[in-house]
Amino acid sequence: MTATILVVDDEPDLEALVLQKFRKQIRDGGIAFVFARDGIEALEAIMDHPHVDMVVSDINMPRMDGLSLLQKLQEAEEKKSTIIVSAYGDMSNIRTAMNRGAFDFLTKPIDFGDLELTIDKTIRHVEMMRDARRRQAEAERAHASLSRYFSPQIASRLAAVGDSNGMEVHRREVAVIFTDITGFTSLVETAVPEVLGALLGEYVGGMTDVVFEHEGTVAKIIGDAVQILFNAPGDQPDYATRAIDCAHDLDIWAQAFRERWKSQGVDFGATRIGVHAGPALVGNFGGSRFFDYTAYGDTINTAARLEAANKYLGTRICVSAAVADATENFRGRPVGDVMLRGRSEPLRAFEPLTAAVFEASMTKQYSEAFAKLKAADPAAMPAFAALVGQHADDALAGFHLRRLLNGGKGVRLQLE
Repeated sequence: MTATILVVDDEPDLEALVLQKFRKQIRDGGIAFVFARDGIEALEAIMDHPHVDMVVSDINMPRMDGLSLLQKLQEAEEKKSTIIVSAYGDMSNIRTAMNRGAFDFLTKPIDFGDLELTIDKTIRHVEMMRDARRRQAEAERAHASLSRYFSPQIASRLAAVGDSNGMEVHRREVAVIFTDITGFTSLVETAVPEVLGALLGEYVGGMTDVVFEHEGTVAKIIGDAVQILFNAPGDQPDYATRAIDCAHDLDIWAQAFRERWKSQGVDFGATRIGVHAGPALVGNFGGSRFFDYTAYGDTINTAARLEAANKYLGTRICVSAAVADATENFRGRPVGDVMLRGRSEPLRAFEPLTAAVFEASMTKQYSEAFAKLKAADPAAMPAFAALVGQHADDALAGFHLRRLLNGGKGVRLQLE
């Protein structure tokens, strides 16, 4: 790389001397020189040669002296490393120059050996600063990209250590949340574009904020659907607990969002949530050209199908036993052994509950009715009928009652 040096001095023979003394470096392509006779010419030269790496400037010159030039250079967006040349013993000007940001100084008459050493030192400094700015710019770009997926804490940590840390595609245990909105297609077809844009922007932003509060990773946003990961990219030993807590908070936020827009005359559908845990292929699937951090595998598909199961069950959150068993102090009630599309074996599912609902008498009543259902006890039907009679809004109890009235038995559920 050729370093470009601007020499500013009104001595007529200095240009020839510099070109003579540095002829080898010029011939080898290491250094190129640009010359100006005062500060005004120097500023014009920088306009013509914006990639000037450093400036060597005398102080005493016509029209604009070296100290005034130095001040102008320091006010510019891209500051130039400047060496000030002053008469021997003129410490007052040298002190002023250093206070104004000069990188170094030389005294007249110029010792060209000293000049060469000072130029070498300054070029190394320029290269070091340029490399630091490049790394900072790369880190800022990385952070901006990572912030789309990760919480601010995780994004900052990943940007600091580099994109490759945990970004390569690999298999790991994860908890997955999959969310979707009921009736969203109908809303798209009927809503005014401006309203739909505001709705989705607020909805996705709010859901993402909730995920980031739990240090989750937003792996995908496809329209109204959001895919969320825990235990990726970094280790989270409590990832199942985080996923359940996050699912509850997502449900609370989405319900409040729905009510707020309903009061404005917009019928925004309920958010359904599925949660599962297991192995998945995780990493950047975008190659070197695009950054696409996401996950693939049966674990992801199962979370999506648990989300869809809510439609039949009447619930808003449906989670697998894999997540429930790994969650500390899991609170919930059994849904049944659900046959999901694409699976040959049933998957035990639960509806997670808040602490208040879990402690309520209706939950105990449900558990007793479900135990009768599991045991194929004929008393299951009146037990669920009594529960629905007391709590008509209990959609899951209503689902089981309808199954029993239609001849269903046991807890193995064929939903599709």
